[in-house]
Formats: sequence, structure tokens, C-alpha cells
Amino acid sequence: MYGSCTGLRPAGTAVAVCVAFLLSGCSGDGDGDGGAPVVGQRAEANGSYWVDPDGTAARQVAAYEKDGDQEKAGLIRKIAEQPAGEWIGPDAPTVEARRVTEAAAKADRYALLVLYNIPHRDCGQFSKGGAADANAYRAWVDGVARGIGDRQATVILEPDALLHLVDGCTPQEHHDERYDLLSSAVERLKRQPATQVYIDAGNAGWQSPEALHEPLRRAGIEKADGFSLNVSNFLTTAVSTEFGKRLSAKVGDKPFVIDTSRNGNGPYEGGDPAETWCNPPGRALGEPPTTETGDESVDAYLWIKRPGESDGDCKGGPKAGDWWPEYALGLARATK
Repeated sequence: MYGSCTGLRPAGTAVAVCVAFLLSGCSGDGDGDGGAPVVGQRAEANGSYWVDPDGTAARQVAAYEKDGDQEKAGLIRKIAEQPAGEWIGPDAPTVEARRVTEAAAKADRYALLVLYNIPHRDCGQFSKGGAADANAYRAWVDGVARGIGDRQATVILEPDALLHLVDGCTPQEHHDERYDLLSSAVERLKRQPATQVYIDAGNAGWQSPEALHEPLRRAGIEKADGFSLNVSNFLTTAVSTEFGKRLSAKVGDKPFVIDTSRNGNGPYEGGDPAETWCNPPGRALGEPPTTETGDESVDAYLWIKRPGESDGDCKGGPKAGDWWPEYALGLARATK
């Protein structure tokens, strides 16, 4: 389905993507040998979001450096040195949210969290799954909120969840429940004093603003800080900005954020149109994350999708969410 976010890391899997030659699991000091992390925080002037010094890309840099491959290490650094979304898993939301927000607070940065656990997620496609039922989802969101506490966090709420109601992918019998879960999640998260919430609204190639504004209202946009666009997709920032402004005008001039993680070369226009979103070749990293967008309608450019993680087992890729170093290298090489 064009524009699907299938391929976002399945919520919860601690990065199952650590390459085989690294330490098992994804904890440690960031270089696989107990030394200093290979990446640190960016200068404040370049943005205020936390960079994970022990993320998968950072570990890949360390592995390449250990092997003496400085060319590949340098390429992957383009990814490792940028803040990216932390996808909260299903099993220990309080622990995960606390870990990330505490680390970000210690570095005097914001945490960027992505919630992707709605029941009947992704219409049974590559990233199918989600909470078992509505009560389980409400409890999970509550756990995330408690983990955030009073620390600064930006939350991207449920990529694709709203759009799969609008396009009919999610069966009608689940619609009322999902709207209620989304609006309840906004309300619960906004009880945290320093948490921003952006409801995902798909991308400019999927549905029109005319089709989206009423669903956004039902999902709680009035209480949210805004909406997100282009998550896990490749549409240009200019196209997303124009689309976002038209949608914003229909929902009380709410601002929005844009995922620029892989849109440097715009969308893929070759091959099967149904798979323009699934590991398309020749794509590039987009604008680095920043809150200094120069446009009052756009709160931030963010790397919500984690560059280098597969969209699914298409075009030779591993399963959705797994680290794919060859694709990560391709993104970095194509970046100007």
C-alpha cells in the first residue's frame, strides 16, 4: 500500500538489529569493547534532541572502525550522529520510556519517542501486531506516560493508525474504538507537564487534507500539539510542508513535524508502484533533525524512522525493523 509505514521498527523489539559480530543484545558502552561511545551529542545550536550513543548505527560505526574500514565507518556516522526516534516496545513501556527520557535529560536534550502499538496495527502487513485489546493499549500508554514523568519528550502517536481508518484498510468494526484510543492517548500523555504529542497524519501522497481533518478531530488533535507527516516515507520536505499547511488550516492552524530521515532524493518512481515505500533503491538521508525550520508552521524536521532499518522483506531486505547495513550505506552514499 502506497505510503504505508510498514517497516517501522516493530514496537518493542530491542534493537534486534545488532550485527552478528557485535555483542549480543544492544546494551553497552557504544563501541563493543567497553570504551568510550563513538558518537556524542550535537551542539545545542544544531537541535535539541538526544542522540543515542549506543544505538545500532553507532555500534555499526564501532564495528567498521574495529575492522579498519574507515570509509564505511564515516558513511554510517552520518546516521549515527543524528537523533532518531526511539520506538517504545510492548513489554516494558515504563522502563523504556524512563531509560530514554532520563538519558536525554542528563544530556540536557529532549527525548523523541514513537508509540506504535495500536491494536490491529498495520492491517496485517509487514509490521502487523499491536496491543491485544483496548484495555491493554490504555495500560501500555499509561506506562509510557509514567516512564516519561516530568521530563521533556516529544511523542509521535501511532504512525499509520489514523490513515488506515481513512483508507478503509482497518475494518469498520474497529474504527470507533481506535478513535477513542487515540484521543485517550493524547489526553493521557498531555497530563505529563513537559510532553508534546503529534498525531500521525500520513503523508502527502496518501490522502487529501479534505479527507483527514475530521478524522484528526476525532483522534484528539485539539488537545495535541500538532500532527506528524511523512513518517517512514520519502516525499520531499517542500511537498510535505505545502500539504501540511493545507491540513493545518483545517484543524485550527495546528503546527506539524516532518520526517526527513530518508527523503533527500524524494520518492522512488521506478518499479512496482505498490512498493515505492518498501526499501526503494537510490534514496538519501534528508535534512538533519532540527527545531529551527524557518517556518512557523513546521515545529521540527525529525528522523522518526531510523535510517538503515528495513521496511520489510522486500527487495532483498530483512524483516521489518531489522538493521540492514547495505541499505544504510546506500542512504549515506547518496546524501549530498
